[in-house]
Amino acid sequence: MTDRRYPIGPVALKEAYSGDEVREFIRIIAEIPEEYRKRVGNLSDEDLLKTYREGSWNIRQLVHHVADLQFVHYLRMKKAITEPDYNEVTLIDMNAWAFTPDSLNVPIEASLAILEGTHARYAYLAGTLNDEQFARRYLHPVRGFWLDQRQALAMSVWHVKHHLAHIDLALGNIE
Repeated sequence: MTDRRYPIGPVALKEAYSGDEVREFIRIIAEIPEEYRKRVGNLSDEDLLKTYREGSWNIRQLVHHVADLQFVHYLRMKKAITEPDYNEVTLIDMNAWAFTPDSLNVPIEASLAILEGTHARYAYLAGTLNDEQFARRYLHPVRGFWLDQRQALAMSVWHVKHHLAHIDLALGNIE
């Protein structure tokens, strides 16, 4: 691997996704919290301080970040399908959030529970969307492009896999 920042590569969205691809995204969203729990659920406080590269967030921060951002992804979808004027994504300052006292100190169990609950609802909601709802688009001003809800699911799946790979790097599970 040449760039530890992007162990699975940078996000690369397609213009369109098939029904099978969307069903796979939903399956991953439903099941990946279990993968997080397997990787980090029994780590020591010392292990939670490990990083995947110099200057990166530690495992504790990564787990809290994933729970935070996956809730934001779910929130964006709900807003997109319920608010006709929702045309620009809700943004957060991810780095600032990673250094709040809760992200630095709270046991990861809280965020694992958030991730499990959010993903159960997120997967269910995504599985109920019709074509009109999937077509709802919004601008991501930082990334500089518009996303429909299929693309938003793809980005969300990339996000959880991306940080799971960071955790694997920090733990020495991959090189």
